[in-house]
Amino acid sequence: MTDAPTNDQFLAQLLDDLHNNRLVLPTLPEVALRVRDKVEDPNASAGQIADIVATDPALAARLFQISNSPLYRGVKPIDDLKMAITRLGLGVVRNVVTSLAMQQIFQPTSDELDRRFRAIWEHSTEVAAISSVLAKQYTRLRSDEAMLAGLVHEIGALPILSRAEEDPTLITDEARLDALLEQASGTIGEEILKAWSFPESMVQVPSGVRDLGRDSGDKPDYTDVVQVAKLQALLGTDHPLGGIDWDSVPAFAKLGIACDVEEIDIGMPPEEVDAVRDLLTG
Repeated sequence: MTDAPTNDQFLAQLLDDLHNNRLVLPTLPEVALRVRDKVEDPNASAGQIADIVATDPALAARLFQISNSPLYRGVKPIDDLKMAITRLGLGVVRNVVTSLAMQQIFQPTSDELDRRFRAIWEHSTEVAAISSVLAKQYTRLRSDEAMLAGLVHEIGALPILSRAEEDPTLITDEARLDALLEQASGTIGEEILKAWSFPESMVQVPSGVRDLGRDSGDKPDYTDVVQVAKLQALLGTDHPLGGIDWDSVPAFAKLGIACDVEEIDIGMPPEEVDAVRDLLTG
């Protein structure tokens, strides 16, 4: 009987498979890719985007819902897809479509992984919602981009969990699996976002968010926003980052957030965080 691989052996094999294109990375659904490609066309119109979105009735229904949500609604409700896309703007539609498509990726492949996938998805949507509001309140960064950055910051966990499922001793060893995820999720996440042709400002998020001493300059970037959002989401929990001293994290100062205050005081209206979370979870 062959002994189960150690953590170091597991990681070495995982990274070797990654670098030699043997690790299966998750892919974005076709409709999300088509919308993104079309939005990047300088001659793209709301009507062309609407034609693509209309091929996915569930996605079209969600865009209607979002365009009439408290975050975006106008004087009159919208019941035309082209008008909904016009109201949201092409950039927002691109990121919202990609965000909604992420739900199709975060699907457990077995009962054993269901709790893990669910926890990662719930944490990611919480961080995405906080990131969106933080970007709006404290930076000049786009709130929809910050939302997407928060949503993908743990994307590297997916192929690791799928591979871990092949080792029954690993999938049931919570502490060992947690250590593997912490060690490799950032690297794997970067590779996934590169494969999806995300911009460098997003590609660096999965690894950068784990470097609490990171200081990339005077102006905050999406990694800073997600890092602060993640620590905010974990505040007071039993997670190892739940009680960390925020004074030691440069990202807070870059956003102009005083570290001697609690969540209720840092300028994040709870109703806005709830609205973005509802947007992602439906």
